[in-house]
Amino acid sequence: MASTSESPSWNVRIRRIYAPPDGGFRVLVDRLWPRGVSRERASLDEWLKDLAPSTDLRKWFGHREERWEEFVQRYRGELEQNPEVADFSLECRSRPDTVLLFGARNEKENEAVVLRDYLLSGPVPGA
Repeated sequence: MASTSESPSWNVRIRRIYAPPDGGFRVLVDRLWPRGVSRERASLDEWLKDLAPSTDLRKWFGHREERWEEFVQRYRGELEQNPEVADFSLECRSRPDTVLLFGARNEKENEAVVLRDYLLSGPVPGA
């Protein structure tokens, strides 16, 4: 376990949009609106479609387990080329608790997992 001095003072969590809200700055990171969820029930602070995987990548992946590793590589490549990622990273760092919301059934292999890991492992934008 990392010491407190090495831990960020901010947190990025992931959660299915279908779960009841539990606080934090709630950001939907899916390109498509999740089925069966009203905007009121979603209780969003932001919907950042442009941080989601491209339509082509999303369709190619199709949540197929055998494509997960390549999906991670491709999506990280998209994130590296996306100028909005730096702004969002700064936004996350300004908040103690950010919740990345997703609609996928698989809670371990989805775009929110990749985005969270990317944000937590990346350098401080503008540093």
